[in-house]
Amino acid sequence: MSGDDRGSATPFAVACLGVLVLLAAALGVVAALIHAHRQAQGAADLAALAAARAIAQGADGCGEGGRIATANGARLLSCEVSGREVRLRVEVAGPRWLGQTADLGAEARAGPG
Repeated sequence: MSGDDRGSATPFAVACLGVLVLLAAALGVVAALIHAHRQAQGAADLAALAAARAIAQGADGCGEGGRIATANGARLLSCEVSGREVRLRVEVAGPRWLGQTADLGAEARAGPG
């Protein structure tokens, strides 16, 4: 190997490492988005069930749904009661990595039939 060939693979190796780090960061953001969406959907489902149960017992369904949503790390955006059916929407904070600033929402419905 001649003297001027030494270290010629270093820039290529550094570039490959940079691409791998960027790919890992992007996959981390995607995983965090999936986690936040699942958290939002779980909070919405539990809040809707609690709201429907409260309505069946003659209590404030939206108030109970909001309490359960907050206990699960979400905030209640809307709550509609139609008879004994409840439809609500919640939102959780999304990850704040690599410029991602969106919050994730989910909707749920609960009630008889």
